[in-house]
Amino acid sequence: MAAIARPREAGRQEAGPRRSYPVWRWVILIVAGVYFLVPLFAALRFAGIGAFGSVISETGFTSSLGLSVRLAIVTTVVTIVLMLPTAVYVHLRLPKLRRLLEGITILPIVIPPVVLIVGVLQIAPNFLKSTPYLLALEYVILAMPFAYRAIDAGLRALDLKTIVEASSSLGAGWISTLWRVVMPNLRTAVLSAVVLTVALVLGEFTMASLALFQTFPVWIVVNDQTSGQVSVAASLLALFVTWLFLLLITMIGTRQARRTGGGQVTLFVVARQQTRGD
Repeated sequence: MAAIARPREAGRQEAGPRRSYPVWRWVILIVAGVYFLVPLFAALRFAGIGAFGSVISETGFTSSLGLSVRLAIVTTVVTIVLMLPTAVYVHLRLPKLRRLLEGITILPIVIPPVVLIVGVLQIAPNFLKSTPYLLALEYVILAMPFAYRAIDAGLRALDLKTIVEASSSLGAGWISTLWRVVMPNLRTAVLSAVVLTVALVLGEFTMASLALFQTFPVWIVVNDQTSGQVSVAASLLALFVTWLFLLLITMIGTRQARRTGGGQVTLFVVARQQTRGD
């Protein structure tokens, strides 16, 4: 009986720290939640529910939001087109240059946006200075650190070399492999890069104001001088939309993980399409 009791007592002693771990986890989550939710609650109370309805009717809301959405679309497309093939190629062919690429993509965080936009305005051609899409090119540079690291994290979770070689052995070309094999496995990572890029464009103020374009953040600041409640309501609206995108990414990523059984898409579809002559 003593021999039997000792293992039970030892098991109880070992189980003690394990039971306290979830408590600390919930404490950290509650403290973080209070830290982030209290300012949002204060902003919502200051703006009032009725301010959300009057945001749409404000002068300049539609044009500024439309401009920011167009810039977000252009920036996202250019960023993904540049970052995705580059990251895949570096992981496959030039793994020694990955550290160098990480250092290059971190430069937009080190260099102040004021310096970037002032330098670009000095050397940019006149036809670009007169169009707001000059900001899209600048936003691509600002989005590089976030987009590259989101895609890089997705590539690190894949056995990229194996699935690319398997796709090539089935007769698929580089573009077909990138589109039909790599992209489905990086869906969550690409969506994360898209949301981070869109959030950056919808929240960037310095470059747009110095370039004299009234994007959505500039409109919020300008409108704050006349109606602070409407300005705060517009800021909360943009924040809630970003949260909605993040929630959709989480749901899509969870469904994809369950559907693929943990990460990598089978090459059966590619093989079947190649045998059909696609």
